[in-house]
Amino acid sequence: MKYLFCTVLAILVILSLAAGGAKVSSMPQEIQFFKDAGINATWLLPLGSVQIIGGLLVVYLRTRRVGSAVIALGFLLSTVVIFMTGNPAFGFFSLLPVLLCAFIFWRSGGSSQSL
Repeated sequence: MKYLFCTVLAILVILSLAAGGAKVSSMPQEIQFFKDAGINATWLLPLGSVQIIGGLLVVYLRTRRVGSAVIALGFLLSTVVIFMTGNPAFGFFSLLPVLLCAFIFWRSGGSSQSL
């Protein structure tokens, strides 16, 4: 279970930092994606910042639960935008990181967790 936890944690950190970085750097694909959803591109910076902060918080044991909740919020907001673009199949697939965050949140609850 320890290896599964570490793997899921690493995947979430990479996904969160990559998704946040793409938004903060205003990648053309992200701008178009938000435009297709009818959302102003000025929301890229706040959403990207939330995803980056969550990715950094989840690394440390002391802030892991908060970080996983922040990452889940960021991915949940992104999933809402995906549904707004009219792509329900990808929207449902995009809920997977939210579920992985719930796993990290749940496993990080005990005081005996050393990772």
